[in-house]
Amino acid sequence: MYQYAGIIVNNDSVQVDRIFTYKIPEKLLSKLKIGHRVKVPFGKGNRSIDGFVIELYEECKNIRGLKSIINICDEFTVIRGNDVELIKRMKEKYLCTYLECIKVFLPTGIIKGVKNKVKDTIILGKKLEGKFLKEPYSLIYDIVAKNSGIYSKTEISKKFGVSLSSINTMMKHNFLKSDKTVINRYNLREYSKYEEKNLNKEQQKAVDSILESDKTMFLIHGVTGSGKTEIYMNLVNHMMKSNKECVMLVPEISLTPQMIERFKGRFGKNIALFHSRLSDGERYDEWLRVKNKEVKVAIGARSAIFLPFDNLGMIIIDEEHEGSYKSDSNPKYNAREIGELKCEIENCKMILGSATPSIETYYRCMKDEIELLTLSKRADGAVMPEINIVDMREELLKNNKSIFSEELYNGISNALENNEQIILFLNRRGFSTFVSCRKCGYVFKCDSCDISLTYHSNGNYLSCHYCGKKYPVSKICPQCKSRYVKHFGVGTEKIEQEINKIFPAARVLRMDFDTTRKKNSHEFIYNSFKNGEADILIGTQMVTKGLDFKNVTLVGVIAADISLNLPDFRSGERTFQLITQVGGRAGRGKKEGKVIVQTYNSDNYSIRYASLNDFDNFYKEEIGIRYNMNYPPFSKILSINFSSKNENLLIKSIQNIGILLKNRLKNNDKIEMLGPCPCILSKVKENYRWQILIKGEFENTLALNIKNIIHNNLKGIYNEVRASIDINPNSLL
Repeated sequence: MYQYAGIIVNNDSVQVDRIFTYKIPEKLLSKLKIGHRVKVPFGKGNRSIDGFVIELYEECKNIRGLKSIINICDEFTVIRGNDVELIKRMKEKYLCTYLECIKVFLPTGIIKGVKNKVKDTIILGKKLEGKFLKEPYSLIYDIVAKNSGIYSKTEISKKFGVSLSSINTMMKHNFLKSDKTVINRYNLREYSKYEEKNLNKEQQKAVDSILESDKTMFLIHGVTGSGKTEIYMNLVNHMMKSNKECVMLVPEISLTPQMIERFKGRFGKNIALFHSRLSDGERYDEWLRVKNKEVKVAIGARSAIFLPFDNLGMIIIDEEHEGSYKSDSNPKYNAREIGELKCEIENCKMILGSATPSIETYYRCMKDEIELLTLSKRADGAVMPEINIVDMREELLKNNKSIFSEELYNGISNALENNEQIILFLNRRGFSTFVSCRKCGYVFKCDSCDISLTYHSNGNYLSCHYCGKKYPVSKICPQCKSRYVKHFGVGTEKIEQEINKIFPAARVLRMDFDTTRKKNSHEFIYNSFKNGEADILIGTQMVTKGLDFKNVTLVGVIAADISLNLPDFRSGERTFQLITQVGGRAGRGKKEGKVIVQTYNSDNYSIRYASLNDFDNFYKEEIGIRYNMNYPPFSKILSINFSSKNENLLIKSIQNIGILLKNRLKNNDKIEMLGPCPCILSKVKENYRWQILIKGEFENTLALNIKNIIHNNLKGIYNEVRASIDINPNSLL
């Protein structure tokens, strides 16, 4: 019998990031399991804190001074045995703490103490007799009989218009009783039936290949509108019939309403929904439904991959190329990599899907590590949209200084006349992207970040899109005191204003971070546009992927150069993906679609290949550049970011560590070290930022070594200088 437990304590300090051994008291010997959350005494004061059992031992060499577990917190284990294995791998792979890994497996409500929501409801007591057989008592009795355990007495009184005092009288004489009812905080809404569609040859071949192959990883590379979702649903149906469970990941919360609508319309309401916009209570209830085996399918953003399914058969990652699958906070995991680890541990399959796969994933297909399945045609026979590139330099020569090229203006006019819908894409929110003085060149910047402020006309304020600070609008330059202050650049707000001015009769919706702050706002905008309540949808990258509107015939890309001009080795890839994805929203119904791409770099290879829907040639050019520059997938990148409010201490610390790392790496000709140097965004939220980049072929043991060098040298100043380590980051900005 196990006498001792290895426990991770709920303390964020790096100094206590290890497994502590505790004695199991006699009363818990037969009850305690791996995965239980427990209360343990910790520290000199023996403060009672949460701990998580990840190991059990029959013997312990040094039992002197061992403390005992106080009690078990929950009736169930909060971490599965397979999850403990994954936590240990994640700790090593992502250079983070045990506790950081454990927290991604648990809904925040568990640690905060969120429990089931309970309310007092009314149920039937003894049978009516005597004067209570008459009105209003008999009416109230019948109402409760039909709604037993649903409403409180106040709700019954208001909803059915009966006397509260009569209800109280009946309760006093035990004809009615009070009961505790658990209130479900999850979405049990009924959706209209989403009929199963007949698969075409390419779709059926993909389904058969996945189900029959011995491989565990697959990429469905299908053009936009090729019916990837129908394949996913077919596979999920097969898993459910085999009594297996599925996780379906989508990159944006904006895609969740559409996916939920289709899956619940096909499979019924018992599908879990899991993403960051849910309240703590909602996340807890959904997590518990999975834990209690009440659902077999979960749909959500990246965190849904950690849901506690016990018989997982398949992980599906839609739009696998999306950067949102990589976490920016510790553990800095990538959902694709977690999926691969789970395939090994849980013996399940993983399906990746995209019209524009990431370079790294496609490279692995070429090396036969992932099975490639290609869908070359749209599922319903629709043709791919025509993509036209408009060089905005030529528009200027024609004296057109408008946001819209002549071709885009005419396209919008024609679509509106034909009662067709339009999507306009600009990957920048706000009204204008910066405000500056035309006399001295001063640019209004955030005083906490090294970034220009964005003007928002809706509310008339300047905002920093990094720290969220807001500033009043000034018409006078603080540097030269002139009044030549002007707004430059364009954001989605400005596009909306211009459309309202040029096409006043058009009904316009905007989908960006500012319009989707409220709960369920994504669903409201999606349904409004889907139901034809708006003619034009203006948006950031939220509108580029997955959304399926049959009446959209025109897509306008306002400025294709925004992502192209970022100083990042993935900028060409991102530009190709954005243009291809947003262009794929056009012509998905019976009407032909058209895409107009406005750019100042019409000769760029990523824009040129996107206009031709030519992924293969784009990949060949991009992979050649990556090979010559030794970027992923031909190398790894270790990004080390330091930040501090004390600039001098920051520079001194990172330069000292830079010297240590250079000495550690000097005999390794397969590794290149860049820096230390200031980050491109050199100040965010009052913190100065410097970085070191390590690029090349290295094992995880070297990365762990580097982590230890950094932490050992930051002892004593860790609260003043923060270090962040990321392997293969999404961005080098």
